Amino acid sequence: MLSEPSAATVRATLPVVKAAIGDITERFYGRLFEAHPELLRDLFNRGNQAAGTQRQALAGSIAAFATHLVEHPDERPDVMLNRIAHKHASLGVAADQYGIVHEHLFAAIVEVLGDAVTPEVAAAWDEVYWLMANALIAIEARLYAEQGATSGDTWREWQVVGRVEETADVATFQLRPVGEAPVPGFRAGQYVSVQVQLADGARQIRQYSLTGAGGPADSPVRQIAVKRIRAAAGAPEGEVSNHLHAHVREGDVLRVSAPYGDLVLDAADRSDQAGREGQAGREAPLLLASAGIGVTPMIAMLEQLAAAGHRAPVTVVHADRSPAEHALRADHAAYTGKLPDSAAYFFYERPQEGHPAELTGLVDLGALPPLPAGTRAYLCGPLPFMRAVRGQLIERGVAAADVHYEVFGPDLWLGQSA
Repeated sequence: MLSEPSAATVRATLPVVKAAIGDITERFYGRLFEAHPELLRDLFNRGNQAAGTQRQALAGSIAAFATHLVEHPDERPDVMLNRIAHKHASLGVAADQYGIVHEHLFAAIVEVLGDAVTPEVAAAWDEVYWLMANALIAIEARLYAEQGATSGDTWREWQVVGRVEETADVATFQLRPVGEAPVPGFRAGQYVSVQVQLADGARQIRQYSLTGAGGPADSPVRQIAVKRIRAAAGAPEGEVSNHLHAHVREGDVLRVSAPYGDLVLDAADRSDQAGREGQAGREAPLLLASAGIGVTPMIAMLEQLAAAGHRAPVTVVHADRSPAEHALRADHAAYTGKLPDSAAYFFYERPQEGHPAELTGLVDLGALPPLPAGTRAYLCGPLPFMRAVRGQLIERGVAAADVHYEVFGPDLWLGQSA
């Protein structure tokens, strides 16, 4: 991995770089968007840029990767790399863009740290950057190849063939591919990117989990559930989600990426034929926990488990503000009910009349029966929720390696400490 001289230099300078990383990333993005305004217009999330959260995410990724290199010199942080590579592939990131990032990032480092960036320091951090970049380029090339896409060519037109208002702020869009080309399969838990052209001409991109096939197993129809992001606490409203809610109806055409994402059921958990071969009797008990719109990948997982006849215990946990705001609630309960050994526990901050059996407040696993030994958990929701549930699971004896989670948006790298 990192050469010994560079490891020593990075270890010595890491505190200084961490202390200045906020200023460095602010300078970096300013330089990058001045030289390449099209990246802000068509690739980066403008809302996250305006709120400053994108800078925090880049800072977190650099610090996390460098820290891992010096603390674990013989290991590559593949979990972190795979997660961000899937996100990049869903955006159509190309290998040559890493050179552009390098140019402006290192110019920003020199601007902020000045004479502290000696040739030895520059060489060491250059090594860190290219170790990370080349690893991501290789993983992304593999992901593109698996989808039959060339680098950066992940897009295809899909027509909206149905729209369902799930709640006041969540709508399901059913999509059918335009043209006769084969439709790529997907694994339950994966997401797609959706690109829309906004009124000012920008082509903004957001990721949405596939909630299922939207029809028979061999149907080309796919469906996503989109939550309208409203302006709150100084954060702007979601440009893409509000555009989809306000303007996209049946018959409209969207640009959609191939499916990506690494929060997927392991072979032994899927109970499909491929998972069963050589795995007889080894199905693991599962816990699927979600909060808010994090329910979407869990719906796809439950659909797959039910269709495959999963026999081991499945515990379903969900947290939401109220039953009325629990998107896909009927599907959540119905798919759980199709499993032979399952139970669902829905926690609501504001219970409503007519739902006396539901649990009140934040998720408390202590209110549930003891989890079966060997439980494997899949989590999706806001970071505070996942940190809380992960902590409760570990307290109850679930191995940390058996807790898997999905983080969207600028919290992607910060979720490594969830």
